[in-house]
Amino acid sequence: MSESLKKIRLDKLNALRESGTDPYPARVPACELIGPINERFAKLENEEHSGYLATVCGRLMAHRGMGKASFLDVLDGTGMIQAYAALDKLGEAYALLTHIDVGDFVSVSGEIFRTKRGQLSIAAAEFVLLSKSIRPLPEKWHGLKDVEIRHRHRALDLISNEDVRDTFVLRSRILSSIRRMLDGAGFLEVETPVLLSIASGGHARPFGTHHNALDTDLYLRIALELYLKRVMIGGIDRVYEMGKCFRNEGTSTEHNPEFTMLEIYQAYTDVEGMMALAESIITTSLQETKGTLSVQFNDNEIDFSPPWPRIKMADAVASALNVDPSVLRTEQAIRMAEENGIVPVPVTPGEAVNSLFERLVEDTLVQPTFITDYPIEISPLAKRSPKDESIVERFELFAAGMELANAFSELNDPIDQRARFDAQERLREGGDEEAQQLDEDFLFALEHGMPPAGGMGMGVDRLVMLITGCTSIRDVILFPTLRRKEE
Repeated sequence: MSESLKKIRLDKLNALRESGTDPYPARVPACELIGPINERFAKLENEEHSGYLATVCGRLMAHRGMGKASFLDVLDGTGMIQAYAALDKLGEAYALLTHIDVGDFVSVSGEIFRTKRGQLSIAAAEFVLLSKSIRPLPEKWHGLKDVEIRHRHRALDLISNEDVRDTFVLRSRILSSIRRMLDGAGFLEVETPVLLSIASGGHARPFGTHHNALDTDLYLRIALELYLKRVMIGGIDRVYEMGKCFRNEGTSTEHNPEFTMLEIYQAYTDVEGMMALAESIITTSLQETKGTLSVQFNDNEIDFSPPWPRIKMADAVASALNVDPSVLRTEQAIRMAEENGIVPVPVTPGEAVNSLFERLVEDTLVQPTFITDYPIEISPLAKRSPKDESIVERFELFAAGMELANAFSELNDPIDQRARFDAQERLREGGDEEAQQLDEDFLFALEHGMPPAGGMGMGVDRLVMLITGCTSIRDVILFPTLRRKEE
């Protein structure tokens, strides 16, 4: 059916060319946005003519022919307006409408008026085809519903579903709000390399490639951290980057191999300062884009009004297991992990506590919550706690059962950092592909001195999910990673 409709449109395309009409003209008439026209003439009475002549350009979304007159709905990125085309006004140009289809891009010029039935319209005195479509819009343009088609053919999804367009407009505004807030607080936005000789700064398996001219293996970055710290070592005390990161892992409603990360580093602060900054970033973006601090997500109302609760990781796990937190500092924590089906069985009590947290607690954190005091074994870039050498000054922020942010009092002791990297290297040699790689270039920079600092990474896509109410990360990434389509 689709191919037969395509053939009909191709026949129309050929007829236009044979008549001397260019279906893809190189020049476009100067036009106005439809949304502001609708706002300007919103109070126009029925059957009232404005006397204002306008030219609008957009996609034809409906075409209702009635003999010597036609009604056409024209849509641009700001709104839709009806065009009234009559034979007595367009003359020979009216014949062009027989070659026009829904999905074509057109330009209409004429007076703005309101019809007897109250529809704001433009009385077409001139009509120009700007671009001929040769495939029909999906499902008679009443809305594309198939999720697989929507994600694989996002252009059709955006055409068909206004709520999808609204989601990505809102995403853009959220990112702009975050940037305005950070810029206003004295942070400098920078760009760091995407292709690295060492994939470091996070626990993840990287994507690898080979640079032919240099004959060297390179990796897509899994995090932004170590290069941003180099910038701070160089004397820029407040720095951030909002950019793509890549992790060679599976996909889910919360994971996409290519994702957007916000990383921030601020000199002369610590993990406490990062908590305040996290609250400020999220509440500011919510207020500026939604006008509220509450969002609906998965049938839950999530209230982001600060301050948010702070719970130590060991306390959260102990509560879930109904044991004393001190038990989790012993080998018994490893046995508990094994009893709860965690595979592979963790090697240290700290790793066991983290695994138990992920299994038993994470999904239950619906309201925004800071989880603090992480085991040192899983935090090679964070400062040790002055109160307990087995934990570090680190938090992760959770809401709706998802991790939104990860932050540290940043480790700036080059001797300690080298020892932690060495420990990670031993894990890699033991088969842990996600362990940190030793980065001599970063250590060289760190040995020149780094100020005390707080740092934070925030998952932008997940934040957008929460604010927009989308329950899949694929719905907030324009072009998510998909399996290869089987032909």
